[in-house]
Amino acid sequence: MKTIVTFGEIMGRFCPPGFKRFRQSLPGDLNLTFAGAEANVAASISMLGGDARFVTAIPNNDVTQALISNLRGLDVDTSEIVLSKSGRLGLYFVEAGANQRPSRVIYDREYSSVSMAPASAYDWDSIFDGAGWFHTTGITPSLSEESAEATIQSVKNAKAAGLTVSCDLNFRKKLWKWNPTLSSTELACETMSRLLPYVDVVIGNEEDASDVLGIHAENTDVHSGKIDASKYTGVAREIVSQFPNLSKVAITLRESISASHNNWGAMLYDTSSDYSYFAPIEGSDYQPYEIRNIVDRVGGGDAFGAGLIFAFNDPKLREPQTAIAFAVASSCLAHSIYGDYNFSTRAEVESLLNSGGSGRVVR
Repeated sequence: MKTIVTFGEIMGRFCPPGFKRFRQSLPGDLNLTFAGAEANVAASISMLGGDARFVTAIPNNDVTQALISNLRGLDVDTSEIVLSKSGRLGLYFVEAGANQRPSRVIYDREYSSVSMAPASAYDWDSIFDGAGWFHTTGITPSLSEESAEATIQSVKNAKAAGLTVSCDLNFRKKLWKWNPTLSSTELACETMSRLLPYVDVVIGNEEDASDVLGIHAENTDVHSGKIDASKYTGVAREIVSQFPNLSKVAITLRESISASHNNWGAMLYDTSSDYSYFAPIEGSDYQPYEIRNIVDRVGGGDAFGAGLIFAFNDPKLREPQTAIAFAVASSCLAHSIYGDYNFSTRAEVESLLNSGGSGRVVR
């Protein structure tokens, strides 16, 4: 397996203990971990047994040195991280929801180093040396015009270097603000339409195609937890009609019954066969995982992307039905783990695929 490179922002993530609210916890202690969509993917790929390299720009101080040590402790290659003389480490705050109370996220990431770094700050030739796959998301170009241009340049250079390129649309309405003449959705659509022509595999959730590309699934209301999975093949075909360079479209299908109870599955559309693969399946029918008592759902989509990318890069897993099943099982396990990183191994994912997820004690 060649090196898998990811590029984007990494932040400090602050959380109240347990399911406490901010007003209950402050003043008081918050738990600090490190997180960010592309870093989450790199960490998960490394935990699964892949060779991952994470690229970002961060300031050089004791906190960010701890961050780098944290990633290195997970065997993520940090050699191409840019230590910038300007900017700061972005932060975000998560209040975990439960039952009918949703989780809440507060961003504090303006003027972060990665949002201020131009494309020329990165040595793309060195970054892509020995690599076979490149992954980024729609979060990085949402931060600033500079990071948008850097992300677009990154996918152009990755394609020129012969890498397979994947992108998770990851629409974040709160972040797309750097052009005040456009709405968040208009700015995302305009920017991502410049990036997606260089992408081979696009990943999204049940809302992203609607928010970023204006493509809607029939018989679906994600806010009420109602999804008609069969309609997403049509969504995938429409995405490919706009961007015929795409070879595959993967869409996660989350039905939120409550903050603590979700149904979870996904679809993988293969353009060469014009066929959609769903997981999990029972017999020949799609049957999502029913996840109750969620520990932490933030990062679940990144765990899916990581599982899918890892599977596509492994000869034993790359067949479409196997790949999508592996990705969904990997992300299912991530819902049981605190923090953004998915600390699940390949053996644990395959055990879930083989056992059906009874959760019995392993002795």
